[in-house]
Amino acid sequence: MRIRNAVADDLAPVTTLYNHYVTTSSATFDLEPVTCEQRRPWFEQFTTNGPWQLLVGETEHADDGALIGFACSTPLRPRAAYRRSVETTIYLAPDAAGRGLGATLYRALLDALAAAGVHRAYGVVTVPNPASTALHEKLGYERVGRLSECGWKFERWWDVAWYEYRFGTEAR
Repeated sequence: MRIRNAVADDLAPVTTLYNHYVTTSSATFDLEPVTCEQRRPWFEQFTTNGPWQLLVGETEHADDGALIGFACSTPLRPRAAYRRSVETTIYLAPDAAGRGLGATLYRALLDALAAAGVHRAYGVVTVPNPASTALHEKLGYERVGRLSECGWKFERWWDVAWYEYRFGTEAR
């Protein structure tokens, strides 16, 4: 897998992958698929070296370059004091799961965030989701909380668990 910063041409395949999870999974609480135009403001917030980044993983074949997955960091909250805390997210193509690619892609994001001076990263995992729970714990996230029945999707209530990744204790 080749990992790189997202570019404008990635908007469509990233949106397509995301929409797969909108329609088939509780991993996101969006209820309806989004268009590229709806997703564009989200896509345009990312930088290549700041706290809000979008990395894509693609096949290594130069003539193929098919999207395997994406990992990103977004603002945790809108207030300025939260600027060094981010929410992290990862989505893999369904046929890419179970091969360690998610851990590789997520680790690349965490390394980029460390270089950008991020202090804490938070993963929000719908419960149950054993694969996402295992991935977060494997990478060193610690479960710090759970919100009960906070999302209604597929005609049922879902809990979410919050996971925290600590980059360090020094002031930034």
